[in-house]
Amino acid sequence: QVQLVESGGGLVQPGGSLRLSCAASGSISSFFAMAWYRQAPGKQRDWIATITEADRINYADSVKGRFTISRDSPKNTLYLQMNSLKPEDTAVYYCKGAWTGGRESWGKGTQVTVSS
Repeated sequence: QVQLVESGGGLVQPGGSLRLSCAASGSISSFFAMAWYRQAPGKQRDWIATITEADRINYADSVKGRFTISRDSPKNTLYLQMNSLKPEDTAVYYCKGAWTGGRESWGKGTQVTVSS
């Protein structure tokens, strides 16, 4: 099982930027897709963005045009570049890797707080 560890979260002012990283303990090329999710206090975990092994990318409407998902296969790392951050982006951000057949691996999350 490939383990995932997120990093890069923190406190940022509205309008600011952060780049989250998700480091894998093994090859991310083994995943058919990787994704970012987030969970705000008292709310369900929501999907944000996905990148497939074929580099097909999709975003939730709430982050489209502001967030960019990417991956560096040689470094076994998934990224989420977040720009023009808003207070409503405050949440714990999680990465997920999915294998064919339904198996998944989740990280433990990194906190992002957008506040002045």
